[in-house]
Amino acid sequence: MSTLARAMSKFRLAVIQLHVTNVKRDNLSKAKSLIKEAAGQGSKLVVLPECFNSPYGTGFFREYAEKIPGESTKMLSEAAKENEVYLIGGSIPEEDGGKLYNTCPVFGPDGTLLMTHRKIHLFDIDVPGKIRFQESETLSPGSAFSVFETPFCKVGVGICYDIRFAELAQLYSKMGCGLLVYPGAFNMTTGPAHWELLQRARALDNQLYVATASPARDETSSYVAWGHSTVVNPWGEVISTTGSEEAVVYADIDLQYMAEVRRQIPVTVQKRDDLYAVNPVTER
Repeated sequence: MSTLARAMSKFRLAVIQLHVTNVKRDNLSKAKSLIKEAAGQGSKLVVLPECFNSPYGTGFFREYAEKIPGESTKMLSEAAKENEVYLIGGSIPEEDGGKLYNTCPVFGPDGTLLMTHRKIHLFDIDVPGKIRFQESETLSPGSAFSVFETPFCKVGVGICYDIRFAELAQLYSKMGCGLLVYPGAFNMTTGPAHWELLQRARALDNQLYVATASPARDETSSYVAWGHSTVVNPWGEVISTTGSEEAVVYADIDLQYMAEVRRQIPVTVQKRDDLYAVNPVTER
């Protein structure tokens, strides 16, 4: 392997666990400051949490919704360009054609909008005595896969509840992704039960890196996020994480290590494609 190839097989990832308030301007300002901090620590790809610009909740989505481009994506574009990083902009409530979406915008180091991911699976759950939440009361689902290229690897994007659907991660793996990123806001019921478990499962099953970005926990908010933003390696090990407070989580991604894991346990080439397969129904 050439020196250049070895250099491009490693990069630093930063996951920002932001304390989100009900003041959009403050959220944008703090996010921009932490993006700069992350870049200053050598990060080439930076991730923000789900609903980083607004409180999370069906009662807030319409009030805080923006078109793309808009105020929040303007800041993200500027921050990506100023700091020369790939920037996964968590998610924001997006308004388009009278519909609302939970949307993740992704920007390149030149500030170009590379793609948007609209949350495919809406978070409609009812755990008796613990939590009931129905995103579909206000949001519409996305219907497209979201993969973008970097000089290091392909990156697949999902949002929060998307992580529960193993087939999506499998499709991203088949598309050649080495890293899956899920901005998310698991709560105090699902967080301790499933947050880390799901990340490790997606990473282990597909032998790739998985990163999650949560808002910091705010006990005074109507929806209390679990926090614990995390990065998991292709062996299923947690390599970087944090608690519930505002923080920046750093992880050094090593794609040579990913290749070694795949050589050691070659599940990809040993799959029985003659018996079963996971394939997209449509390409959009």
